[in-house]
Amino acid sequence: MAEAQAATGAGEPGAESGPFERDTAVSLRGRADGGAVFDAAVADGWVAGRGPHGGYLAAMLLRAMQETVDDPRRAARSLTIHYARAPHPGPVEIDVRLERQGRSLSTLSTRMEQEGRTVALALSAFSVPWSGPELDDLPLPAVDGPEPGREAGSARRFGAPRFTEHLVMQPRFGGMPLTGERRAMEVGAWIGLAEARPVDAPALAFFSDALIPSPFMAMGEPAAAPTIDLTVHFREPMPRGANPDPHELCYAQVSCKLVHDGFFEEDGVIWAADGTVLAQSRQLAIVMPLS
Repeated sequence: MAEAQAATGAGEPGAESGPFERDTAVSLRGRADGGAVFDAAVADGWVAGRGPHGGYLAAMLLRAMQETVDDPRRAARSLTIHYARAPHPGPVEIDVRLERQGRSLSTLSTRMEQEGRTVALALSAFSVPWSGPELDDLPLPAVDGPEPGREAGSARRFGAPRFTEHLVMQPRFGGMPLTGERRAMEVGAWIGLAEARPVDAPALAFFSDALIPSPFMAMGEPAAAPTIDLTVHFREPMPRGANPDPHELCYAQVSCKLVHDGFFEEDGVIWAADGTVLAQSRQLAIVMPLS
């Protein structure tokens, strides 16, 4: 195994070394057998309910996969994660295997472990663009655009988890969650990182799990909502353009149609302000009453 190297995944040009950039960093320990092993650390300050935020862990895993592929022409296209247990703040090991490297598409499997126990299992696909028809039935919803202010952590005033301190959130939905009023299980908001950092695939993975769980809009009692599995489809190579805006806000929307046996599914879409679909997501989670 090669000597440990400096932290990798330092972000794109214009990235600031803020909490997200620093706390999702991975350090290459070595490459062998068609894969790579990375050291990383789950940082304090990204708590969501019973453990670290699932989107935060997804961003860390994806950065290790990007470093393993090590080909800027191959953008992240798909990421699926099963969360086995919540890690505590501290060191983790990320073992990435390049299962297949084709002419256009790379398929990877990844395991995150802490103290010898599996934390998360992931599969991903990276690919160059392919030619094909351009069809789009996912228009940006008719909501007010982002406000010029970039107040971070505003959701904390309403009891949101600690990880939201690292986010700019501008809600675009009617009513308050957890009032007991039966309304549509749908949430939307303009969202961005508090730090000056262009939106890239790890940031989109984080955003895909960052909004209020949509069933909360129809519930009356507080609950935790740990993620069982999360899939993100990246629909645009990121970051976009040669000079991406490090203060960009995206519009994220999630919705749910069924809560049963304690489980709920949630579908999401993330758009750029110009209406481009950046990512789609689906997750399975559990509603766990706090009392």
